[in-house]
Amino acid sequence: MITTRIVRLALPAALLLSLAGCEDPTKDKPKATVASAAPAQAQAAAPTGAAETFPIDAAASTVGFVGSKVTGKHEGKFEKISGSITLAGGKAAGGKLIIEADTASVKTDAEKLDGHLKSADFFDVEKFPKASFTSTEIKAGGDNGATHTVTGELDLHGVKKTITFPATISEGADAVSGSAEFVINRKDFGIVYPGKQDDLIRDDVLLKLSLKAPRKQG
Repeated sequence: MITTRIVRLALPAALLLSLAGCEDPTKDKPKATVASAAPAQAQAAAPTGAAETFPIDAAASTVGFVGSKVTGKHEGKFEKISGSITLAGGKAAGGKLIIEADTASVKTDAEKLDGHLKSADFFDVEKFPKASFTSTEIKAGGDNGATHTVTGELDLHGVKKTITFPATISEGADAVSGSAEFVINRKDFGIVYPGKQDDLIRDDVLLKLSLKAPRKQG
């Protein structure tokens, strides 16, 4: 009798602990506006004004993500990235951002998950070895205190979409730096693996960018 009562009390407690650990990491984060990719002639507009292009320092930059399911979340990143930041007249507004990631370099907090993410269920790295973003517009001002709003083409899992998201960009004397956190729906890019029936994977994924491009000194 006592054992039965303990079990009855323990089950609700376990359920509460499970719910407490599965809060959606995309909650309260800005969602990227997603639309069909722009026509080819309208993509990647050239920067206006005197242009300066600086390669991204891969060692000092991160292209990461947070995905979650019913029981918890996982953080990850791509260990091999490249790209550049172009300023127009010394400013990010009117400039250009290019980022490329080697999808096979994906690394998370769980080694077993790394292998699964490389499979056809997720990034399908043999078929789609690269993911990239090329901006078509960077303008000053943004939501929630962001300094800029970035629009461009995200090519992920063989699907190209135009996305718009807020970012914070600083044109420092020694380096140009930028950061952004925004949400995309993985199904918009053909990544539809549902997960286990009792542990479904959420559709929304948080993307986290932290970029640094040193400026050449004269």
